[in-house]
Amino acid sequence: MLAVNSPRASQPTARFGSFEVDFRAGELRKHGLRVRLQVQPFQILAMLLDRPGEVVTREELRQALWPSDTFVDFDHGLNNAINRLREALGDSAESPRYVETLLRRGYRFIASVEQAAPRPAPATPGSPVETVAGAIPRHTVKSWTLAAAMLGVAVMLFFGLRATVWRHKASATASAPRIRSLAVLPLENLTGDPSQDYFVDGMTDVLITDLAQISTLRVISRTSVMHYKGTKKTLPEIARELNVDAVVEGTAARSGERVRISAQLIHAATDQHLWAKNYERDLRDVLALQDEVARDITNQVQIKLSPQGQVRLASARPVDPAALEAYLKGRYEWNKWTEEGLKKSIGYFEQAIQKDPNYAQAWAGLSDAYLLLGLDLHFWPPQVALPKAKAAALKALELDETLSEAHVSLGGVLLHLEWSWSDAEKENQRAIALNPNNATAHQWYGFYLMAMGRFDEAIAEMKRAQELDPLTPNKQQSLATMLYRAGRYDEALRHFREVPDPYASAEARHRRMAAIYERKGMQKEATAELLTALRVGGKQLATVVERKYVSSGYAEAKKTFLRSDIKETQQRGRDGVLQAYWIAADYALLGEKDKAFEWLERAFRERDVAFVYLKVDDSFEALRSDPRFQDLVRRLGLPP
Repeated sequence: MLAVNSPRASQPTARFGSFEVDFRAGELRKHGLRVRLQVQPFQILAMLLDRPGEVVTREELRQALWPSDTFVDFDHGLNNAINRLREALGDSAESPRYVETLLRRGYRFIASVEQAAPRPAPATPGSPVETVAGAIPRHTVKSWTLAAAMLGVAVMLFFGLRATVWRHKASATASAPRIRSLAVLPLENLTGDPSQDYFVDGMTDVLITDLAQISTLRVISRTSVMHYKGTKKTLPEIARELNVDAVVEGTAARSGERVRISAQLIHAATDQHLWAKNYERDLRDVLALQDEVARDITNQVQIKLSPQGQVRLASARPVDPAALEAYLKGRYEWNKWTEEGLKKSIGYFEQAIQKDPNYAQAWAGLSDAYLLLGLDLHFWPPQVALPKAKAAALKALELDETLSEAHVSLGGVLLHLEWSWSDAEKENQRAIALNPNNATAHQWYGFYLMAMGRFDEAIAEMKRAQELDPLTPNKQQSLATMLYRAGRYDEALRHFREVPDPYASAEARHRRMAAIYERKGMQKEATAELLTALRVGGKQLATVVERKYVSSGYAEAKKTFLRSDIKETQQRGRDGVLQAYWIAADYALLGEKDKAFEWLERAFRERDVAFVYLKVDDSFEALRSDPRFQDLVRRLGLPP
């Protein structure tokens, strides 16, 4: 735990009300249970407890916790820290039981405090401090004479040093918790300024990416850990939900051209603090700073880096501060997964590239944005967006071949637009080799394997993607889809049901659930899923389909649904992206084979991105024996 900055030596523990403070462990406990409290609020509490009943001035707090070389808005930072402290104590400014505010002067601890034996003097305020839980504090014992000290050293050197060292190592190894998986929780914005969230979230992303390079460590992806931004859940609760051994939490602050980051590693099951450290660097060296944090955490979890990983963490080059800022803003917008956010991200990534044309990560970000616009979210025609994604990915890899994200983007284009099967597989495999914790790489490789009909491998890849990103509905739905394509209907239904509504692909999910129920002969349930698909899609046809089911049965209700879907898809095509493949699928399900082949030919000409799944799509089951279908499979380049 970070050493507590305090103006004078005090006690190892302090008690007040139902709370106990352990200064050495850096913990606040209530009725024996740890209360989660960030570093700076804890430091303020320690200073107040050192002088109960006395005023600790704002200036004293500034000098101790926000020295002159710290680059945050002091008022924002102090107010934020005091609010968090009061929240942890269940206290309030209006009716204080513990912390009293003296307007424009400072704060005073007003409750009765019980204390025990003296605790060691703290480290110098603002200095980087590293502490391992259980380490013995250093003391200066003035009563020793120089001769006695020298004699003691000699005795230890000649008679006991080796045995002592080995005993210490053996004890440390035996007691050290085993860590094979971890989650990096969103870093706290220490400035209290919401306009800096993009920067702090960006620092979290970079740290996750660096740690994810370690093949023997499972690192939870960004999209899952961001669910815990601002959470009040305890660390053991979070760890159980993510199924990890340890968590990393900390703070970040930036002002001008300087950055400060604090990080701490916590064993989740025991809530034991294993390590903590402060870091400070110029903004242009911030990527090297993140690599240093990742190396330190790697050492603490006793994971051996591969030579490739060592090179990766040692190769961060300085980046233009303006380019870095634009890049982080771009990633902040990209992570919103909206059309507006993606368009803004492109602008920011292009700004970063203008400032630093050799900034590989900015090129990779640009590629990711175009890929999402044209493929995952269908905001732009794929024929427009995907070539741009490919060009940006190739440029990123020209500058840095080790960027896993760029290989993923390139693989997505090669598969869905160019139908370059072997090259797409190589890019996905390379992305996973570079970053085994890249959940998106496993997901996209799963899509490739599914398109090829290699279902067991596809499902294994998607299960790995879900392990790395357990809280994202997208991964859950992808796994369910692969189980459905493989004919494992009961498993698929179980996973489909676990995906929450509303969700971006909810309509497609309920249609697939309807298809499963239809195959199981459960027509009432199939109809219910079709109606749900209409409702989550915001369509008014649900009443008509329901009446048709009551009057004419499931088959007629389904036909009504499909004809409406064809009409709507064609209308969307006039307004934006025409998805000919899905119109063909609807006609195939209606039994209108010639119409289905007419639209399949159009989907082939237009390189519809869904066309790669032709071989495994059961919508076309009735067409598979037709020579025209076999000819399409051949032209697609798929094995028979």
